[in-house]
Order: sequence, then structure tokens, then C-alpha cells
Amino acid sequence: MSYEPVIGLEVHAQLKTKSKIFSAVSTEFGAAPNTQVSPICIGMPGVLPVLNGRALEYAVKTALALNCEIHQKSRFARKNYFYPDLPKGYQISQYEEPFSTNGWLEIGTNGSAKKIRITRIHMEEDAGKLIHDTRGNVSYVDLNRAGVPLVEIVSEPDIGSAEEAVEYLKKLRSIVRYLGVCDGNMEEGSLRCDANISVRPGGTTELGTKVEIKNVNSFKFIQKAIEYEIKRQISLLENGEKVVQETRLYDSTKDVTFSMRTKEEAHDYRYFPDPDLLPVIIKSETIEELRNSLPELPDARFKRFTQEFGLPEYDAEVLTASREIADYFEEAVGLYDNPKTISNWIMTELLREVKEEDDIGTLSVTPERLAELLKLIDDGTISGKIAKDVFAEMISSGKSAKEIIEDKGIKQISDESELEQIVAGILEKHPDEISRYKGGDQKLIGFFVGQVMKATQGKANPKVVNEILRKELSK
Repeated sequence: MSYEPVIGLEVHAQLKTKSKIFSAVSTEFGAAPNTQVSPICIGMPGVLPVLNGRALEYAVKTALALNCEIHQKSRFARKNYFYPDLPKGYQISQYEEPFSTNGWLEIGTNGSAKKIRITRIHMEEDAGKLIHDTRGNVSYVDLNRAGVPLVEIVSEPDIGSAEEAVEYLKKLRSIVRYLGVCDGNMEEGSLRCDANISVRPGGTTELGTKVEIKNVNSFKFIQKAIEYEIKRQISLLENGEKVVQETRLYDSTKDVTFSMRTKEEAHDYRYFPDPDLLPVIIKSETIEELRNSLPELPDARFKRFTQEFGLPEYDAEVLTASREIADYFEEAVGLYDNPKTISNWIMTELLREVKEEDDIGTLSVTPERLAELLKLIDDGTISGKIAKDVFAEMISSGKSAKEIIEDKGIKQISDESELEQIVAGILEKHPDEISRYKGGDQKLIGFFVGQVMKATQGKANPKVVNEILRKELSK
């Protein structure tokens, strides 16, 4: 029997606010443990939470960008459970009345578009973090994350493979980064993913037993965890066993999932409206203002790059995956009107130098300096080959192309009379090759060009050298 996977993702995105969702405590990453905590974060008696207005604004922007319906009235609830990183004994979240529902996100899969439905997006606070010390067999609690604002983006089970899941998550990350509402840093936990996975016989519609994999923090591990879990469930069914509904964790060193606990249902959390928080009311005018403030998003920018600049779809996809890279490209094209050349240099030379997309803004090779370098190729000052060496020097030294060319004396030789003398000397030394060339071995033109380039230490203008050689060899 063949089986097909059914996958839904729950993605937690940390909103990029300076303070927490219900208090004024900082959300800055990397502070000493338990230094960014207030009585509100840990639910001390008598404290009252107050909703962070910027967090609500960012949440609504996210929902609008994902084509969700925004509800003018929503409500926070208490999600009750015990865990050492949750000192209040409950998490403030949204349950029956979330602020947005019924959205969708389109991904590219197998050369065609596929729409993944989004059930809901709701706001909630983050819990703290447990740090496990295996040497002492103890765990430490850091509550700096407690109260950090999150949106949880819950998809329908429309995802049919690990590859589609990664594509969906990459697209989601790109959108929240375009919006500026989340930095998308998976290593720091700013973007986390829970995957709900089941399998069913191919061609059937009834869902199988669902297993949740918690808190996977990289695209690579998400794909591997889902692939392993699909194989594990199929193996169970083929051996006549049942899949147990549970929560599992992924061990990246062993490339396996393992059981964490049996899966809770909603009633286990005993949700009830939070008595300390008023209902959230979002005016229709506010919704429209936020809708109008949205930037051009990746799909729209991809379409424009292919139509306006005539870029191949692959180029446009790479450039628009990051707002920073797309902005860099557009600024460079405004200074040097050759989109394809700019695209080639960004994808082959520039992106090799950056580890993260937003690092592109810290490079010494600005769009202005890249445009200057390409103009120096066009006017014959340097060759394309030398330009790549100059570019590497620009990255390491922070100098401009003109400064490097001047310092190193690597200006291209384009003077015809000077090159004619060099070519004459080369031809004089290779009479046998000249005879073979005239006898029909046209490939030898490359040999002669190479000899000229060697004699000039790569400074000769290849185009001019080719012209002179063909003229001399035709005599």
C-alpha cells in the first residue's frame, strides 16, 4: 500500500518590539539570565498586564500580508498548564476569539503554484527557557523570554511533503522580514516551527493519527525531522501497529524523533478569558491604514523584477527572497542600467561574502561602488577577469575600485599601438603555430591571446587583442 503524508505547521514568530507584550521590560536578545524580568512577566499578585500597541500593529500587518480576515474584536485567554519555565502557571494566548482567521500563502512546488490555507493567526506571550546541564544532571530556568510577544501562524493540513513544508516556512520567513515585524533568526528562536504530521493510504481523504514535532529551529532539520517521522509512521502501519497521538522531539545528531509526552487536547489547557485584559478592539480605519502601509511583498516584487527588468525567474527568486538584497539590486540598477549584469555580480560575487541577508548592508561594496566597478569594465579600464580580483580587494580593504587600480597599477592596456608591438613580438616567436592556424586550426587564436595576456600580466584588453591578432594572422 502506498501512503501519503499530511502536514500542517504551527509557526511562532517573535515580534520585533523593544518591550514585552504586556510590560515595559526589554526583549533584547543575549542579556544575562533572569535580568529582563518584571513582576508582570511572572504574574505576581496585584499586577495588571497592558497590551503593547506596537505588538498588535505588527501582528495585524502579518495577518494582512498573509491574506487573513481581521476581526475587529478579539480576546485573550489563559492557557493553563504546569512547566518550570512558566511561573504563572498559565500562558496568555488567544483561543476562541483570535484577531485573524482564514488566510493563505502561495508556494512554488514542482514548477507550479500551490496555495496553503492558514487557519488562524493569534497573539500570545512566550514562556521562559530551560537550560539543561547534562554534566550536573540539572536544569536552569531563564525567564528573559517570558512575556516576549509572539504571533502563532497555524496552517491547514495542506502540505504534502517535507520539501513543501520548508518552502512554506522560507516564504513565511521572507514575508515577516519584508514587513520588518520579525528578524526571522531561527538560531535565536525568533522563528520556531511545530510540525503536525500524519500519513494515510494514497487516494483516501480521512486523516490519520497526528503526531506533533516541537520546536525545530532550522530549515535543514525541519526537512529531516519530517522525512524521518513520515518513514516512522509508515513503518508502524505496514507492521500492523498503530500510530500514537503524541508530541515528539527531533534529535539532530541521531536524525531521529523521540517521544516527549502524549499530545494534549484543547480541553486539557482549561482555556478561559483572561480577567485582567479587556477585549482587543481594532477599528476598521486602523486596519485599512495598516493595509496601506504594507511594503511591496516578495511575490509582487518577483513579478516586477521579471517584467520590468527582464530577469530570468531564477534570478528574480534569489534577489527577492530578501528585502535587503532586493533593495541593493534596485539601487545598483538605478546607477548602472544593466539589470542582468548587476544580478550576475550579486549572485556570484556578492552573496558569497554574506552569511545572513541583512549583512549585505554592512559590506564595503555599496551599490554605488559596484556600479563604479562595472563602469570601469565597460570603458576598458580593467578587464572582467581583473574586476573580480579588484572586487575581492574591495571587500577586504574597504577601498574603491579606482583606488585599488591606481595602487596596484593594474589598469588595462587598451592602446592599439602598444598592443600591436606586443602581438608582433609574440607572433615572431611562434612561426609553427602561425602555420597551423593558417592551415585551419582556428582554435590556436586562444593560444596567442593567452601569450599576450601572459606577457602583459593580464592587463591587455582581450577584445582589442583579438581584433589585432585576427588582422595580423589574416595577412
